[in-house]
Amino acid sequence: MIDITHKPTTLREATAEATVMVSLPETMIAVKERRVPKGDVLEAARVAALFAVKRTADMIPDCHPLPVEFTAVAFETGPTSIRVTVSVKTIYRTGAEVEAMHGASVAALTVYDMLKPIDKGITIERIGLVEKSGGKSDWNDRFEKAPRAAVLVISDGVSAGKKEDKAGAAIARRLEKLGVEVALRSVLPDEPAQVASQVKEWAQGNIDLILTTGGTGLSPRDRTPEAIAPILDREVPGIMEAARYYGQERMPRAMMSRGVAGMIGRTLVITLPGSTRGAEETMDALFPFVLHVIKVQELAFRHGM
Repeated sequence: MIDITHKPTTLREATAEATVMVSLPETMIAVKERRVPKGDVLEAARVAALFAVKRTADMIPDCHPLPVEFTAVAFETGPTSIRVTVSVKTIYRTGAEVEAMHGASVAALTVYDMLKPIDKGITIERIGLVEKSGGKSDWNDRFEKAPRAAVLVISDGVSAGKKEDKAGAAIARRLEKLGVEVALRSVLPDEPAQVASQVKEWAQGNIDLILTTGGTGLSPRDRTPEAIAPILDREVPGIMEAARYYGQERMPRAMMSRGVAGMIGRTLVITLPGSTRGAEETMDALFPFVLHVIKVQELAFRHGM
């Protein structure tokens, strides 16, 4: 199975359909009047679909087991057809479309099995996904032009040329994959006054997003939160709460990160950890979701607010 541990947990929904065609109108009359020798066709198919949804990972080798929070099975009958619709909801890191399709297909096979003694011309015409929602793609805002970002590496070692900048480079790569233009990059030592001055200067320019990396821990030189918090016009505590919650699920020491986030004018500022892994995990936790802040600012500016 592929690695999904980096994905955030979200509400995910999927709906799938399968259509069973019969060859005799009398077959559908028997279904509706519950006169099929094997029993109540639609109720048996409904139960089979529920079992199938819950057992999908046991049958599909590369499918992740996931907590099924809700399943609905519905039938639409025509003169010579039965359409099965299965909807599944989960709060997890991967979608439920295979579960929905598995449920619909097993329901259709159950209908076939129960009707074949009275109708030899039954076919299953189509099994397909109708819709799905809840993945990261659903949270991607569209921009008229690419948001502009600045990345500030805060490290005594990198500033002195003793260490290679890996975290800042990783952040820049992630932003570019998201369609964000990395307009500015710089490196500074762990000096709060210099950090604050640089961030304020960038925020006064045409920069939508400022990401810093480094100085959010508890060593004596880690002073980034002390540098950034006083210059924020508005703090957005939920951003770092989400990052810490995400990190805590993967690394117990994430509780010691002291990062802050907020607005300076129309610029969003987020302080990320200095380790490459910590920075990447914070990016996984927050993006593309936090880009909605930039979209809100863009709309407000357009309407003169």
